[in-house]
Amino acid sequence: MMGDLSDIIHALPVLDYLHKVAPGMEIDWVVEESFQDILGGNPLISRLYAVRTKAWCGKPFARSTREEIGSVKHALRSRDYDLVFDIQGTLKSGLVSWLSSAAKRIGFTREALQQPVNLLFTTRQIPARRQDYHSTDRYLRLVSVSFGKDFATMKLSSDIATSPEDDEAARTLLATLADGLVFLFHYGTTWQANSWCDEGWVGLGKALLERYPESTILMSWGSEQERTAVTRIASAIGTGARVLDRFLLKEFAAVLKKVDLVVAGDTGPVHMAAAVGTPTVSLYRASDGRRRGPRGPGHAVVQSSFDCSPCFRTECDRNEQCSRSITVDAMVRAVESALAG
Repeated sequence: MMGDLSDIIHALPVLDYLHKVAPGMEIDWVVEESFQDILGGNPLISRLYAVRTKAWCGKPFARSTREEIGSVKHALRSRDYDLVFDIQGTLKSGLVSWLSSAAKRIGFTREALQQPVNLLFTTRQIPARRQDYHSTDRYLRLVSVSFGKDFATMKLSSDIATSPEDDEAARTLLATLADGLVFLFHYGTTWQANSWCDEGWVGLGKALLERYPESTILMSWGSEQERTAVTRIASAIGTGARVLDRFLLKEFAAVLKKVDLVVAGDTGPVHMAAAVGTPTVSLYRASDGRRRGPRGPGHAVVQSSFDCSPCFRTECDRNEQCSRSITVDAMVRAVESALAG
């Protein structure tokens, strides 16, 4: 899986599935270099290969690109794989699976692919079933066919390995807070059409502090623009809201393990929180909460009420109206439901 952070988190249950159906199996993972830390130290992964496909595409004929691809090719072929699963279904994932030279390279059929050219690189194609609507189920369907064990009958887990130092830093942070519940709001999203209005975050923060006295709202961010926004929002919420410092991925994962609930849009932190067992409330506008949202007890999904949602557009002329279609009351009910779960 060489996709974005959310895709990687959605694929984590595949590791648990494979180890349960084939104990002793060695599983290697190819990941984009920028996300390798999230998988580092995972006891279910034997070897982790970090690639830089964006850099390769930017300079396809550069000597450095040829050398890096050659190094990945040599490393993959030295492992003599029995099976290669391409659960991403893109050109770049197909190329990497082909570099392995494995005789059995399993991917999706055309209708399930992000990029149909991927068909050129797989030797067997697995169709996605209608009931496999969620991303995790699609990934599990692809790998399960080779083993004949239905993943739907199994209780599968996921986790993000953190170091004792990361865990201690998270404990130290929470020790400075009040004794009540600790909520974490992650403001940013990749798409404008998946974000929530500032007034919504402020209203939700005030409502939760009123309902849960002595609670704290931590606000995380991923860019300087987002830091400016969350500083403004925290100030409007008032006492009880606190802007976090910038964390490395593993440090942030350790914090997510310690808080009581995470609220975010369709972005990596909410999926990380679900992976480490923390309750979540996630909001969706352009993307589909049924396909992308964390599932099960302790997780609540809020979808925009606009009839065009999910539209899968990165930008929209009706962005402001759509953003306000997700109400504070709906989010408060979702928080209560997730905490009860």
